[in-house]
Amino acid sequence: MKRLRPRHLRQGDDAEARARAWLEKRGLRFVLQNYRCKAGEIDLLMRDAETLVFVEVRYRGNKNFGSAAESVTAAKQRRLRLTAEHYLQRLERTPPCRFDIIGIDAKGDIQWIQNAF
Repeated sequence: MKRLRPRHLRQGDDAEARARAWLEKRGLRFVLQNYRCKAGEIDLLMRDAETLVFVEVRYRGNKNFGSAAESVTAAKQRRLRLTAEHYLQRLERTPPCRFDIIGIDAKGDIQWIQNAF
């Protein structure tokens, strides 16, 4: 019998799928999903022309504790930078890069913060 993933993980998977489709409609090209190393995980890697975009996807069902984008703390940003550095070491040439945040709320509204940090 197949076990169901916990609800919060399914919500995260759904949010990442929505974010990817939303970004692709805006011309970004998919590179990779859920890149992991010891430092952490990057939800989506996309290409915006020649720029490699590291995308953090956040879902918030309740705004009482701030928006989804506001939940990306300084510590999370540091882990994302370290993970991105790990990924970039694999490449022959380092392209221009940026970090974006996609915040999705319970109503399905999407907030896209380019060059977030």
